[in-house]
Amino acid sequence: MAALKYAGLEDTDSDEELPPGWEERTTKDGWVYYANHLEEKTQWEHPKSGKRKRVAGDLPYGWEQETDENGQVYFVDHINKRTTYLDPRLAFTVEDNSVKPPTRQKYDGNSTAMEILQGRDLSGKVVIITGANSGIGFETAKSLALHGACVILACRSLARGNAAVQRILGEWHKAKVEAMTLDLASLQSVQHFAEAFKSKNLPLHVLICNAAVFGAPWSLTEDGLESTFQVNHLGHFYLVQLLEDVLRQSSPARVVVVSSESHRFTEINDSSGKLDFSLLSPSKKEYWAMLAYNRSKLCNILFSNELNRRLSPHGVTSNSVHPGNMIYSSIHRSWWLYTLLFTLARPFTKSL
Repeated sequence: MAALKYAGLEDTDSDEELPPGWEERTTKDGWVYYANHLEEKTQWEHPKSGKRKRVAGDLPYGWEQETDENGQVYFVDHINKRTTYLDPRLAFTVEDNSVKPPTRQKYDGNSTAMEILQGRDLSGKVVIITGANSGIGFETAKSLALHGACVILACRSLARGNAAVQRILGEWHKAKVEAMTLDLASLQSVQHFAEAFKSKNLPLHVLICNAAVFGAPWSLTEDGLESTFQVNHLGHFYLVQLLEDVLRQSSPARVVVVSSESHRFTEINDSSGKLDFSLLSPSKKEYWAMLAYNRSKLCNILFSNELNRRLSPHGVTSNSVHPGNMIYSSIHRSWWLYTLLFTLARPFTKSL
């Protein structure tokens, strides 16, 4: 009892009643958290019962969720013409019975983007994602937009980019999303995209280099380079160079390069151990789609590591990431055999 009295918890009878100085609040995505005004701290667990909760169901008719200038969620009752920071659904919360992850590894292969972003408010953050109209790029764009970020979908096809924007707005009509044209197979297009973005006078907090081709037949871009190398690596390399000044001005900022574990199964050195540039953009005779993809992913990682070394002192970090083996996206569309392999592996791999 002495401990309860010291913590200020002895004044209430019910395990569900909050002690003096505590307030119950909700995040944008419906998770309940508790604010201690005396100690100026917040926590997910109820201060007495230790339970985690989330609200159940949709807002009552006539209610709408908004966010104030400080990023705090509040609620508008259009019928009674009033506003409140108290979620009207708090009377109908349900307990979160999920098993608490071990402290050594908070997330694993079963984690979803929405779980990882739970409780985060990304209002005011500006994010560019290449190849965001489908696959991993779209899921990333949607998840970040639903948590308040202003997301620009940089897509080769503006029509498909706008369709993706409408899908996100269908989930939350106030999402800040926009599609812009970016064709990584054209260095001129990369330059035009960078210029168009800079003309908006926006900061840039996150640049996600996601777009890629896989298993594509040999072809040259308008710049005379092998397509897989340019789309997967060189186009992104050029894009980062063009936007580096905006990233530095927006620090803390970050670059995320979507690479692959397949980078381990290749080499870009010749027999004497020196870098062989001819391997990066090979001729048709020396081209093998899988090797070209692996080399481009190795370039991604080398680039990300060096970028982090150069820019991290200026508040811009860079990370390369392996998204998962054979995730069923549209990346395998170039050849029917890859589509078959991905289809067979689908029951054993992670969904988008």
